[in-house]
Amino acid sequence: MDNRDPNLALMSVVTNFSNGEVCGALVVTASKTVGDLAGYWHDASALATLDPATPLYTTASWLPEGEGKEGALAWGNTRLQAGRVGREYFMTRGHFHRKREKGELVVCVSGEGALVLMSEERETRVELLRPGSTHHVPGHTAHRTANTGQVPLVFLCAWAADCGHDYDEVRERGFSRLLVEVDGAPQLVTPDEKRTSQKIS
Repeated sequence: MDNRDPNLALMSVVTNFSNGEVCGALVVTASKTVGDLAGYWHDASALATLDPATPLYTTASWLPEGEGKEGALAWGNTRLQAGRVGREYFMTRGHFHRKREKGELVVCVSGEGALVLMSEERETRVELLRPGSTHHVPGHTAHRTANTGQVPLVFLCAWAADCGHDYDEVRERGFSRLLVEVDGAPQLVTPDEKRTSQKIS
């Protein structure tokens, strides 16, 4: 006997809130490896010791009205693996929105990590990601996530379908502070590590 809910067959997209999966015929998936983020990692010598094909993160995105439509919403997830390049935690690329006033919502499903936020004035701060924690990324703010735990970090996101993603500035200038492991704990440090670090707790 088939005990599946017949209504599920009518749904084009299903979100599993227990594991963060977003799936369906209309969902677009993508993946990045450690090597794909060459140029983003601060420690090039540490990067050279890793297999560039090491899986880093996967994304699943649903844009029911297509990308770029004003007033439309997008929904998706990211699964970010645990690990480090040197002392720097595995992370997503990070970006501003091309329409800088657009914000985003982030909900952590599982794992431990940090949402790294940088203003246009290059002031950087961190919000801890823990299961159930819910975060607002304001407009005019670059954002990336980092996995500071031992298991994959999984989170859901909602954003404006017409916001656009500007990766260029982050690739060229980076974030003003890096999230690295120091004595077993995540800390924000300046790239030259000459200033006092800020412990994340």
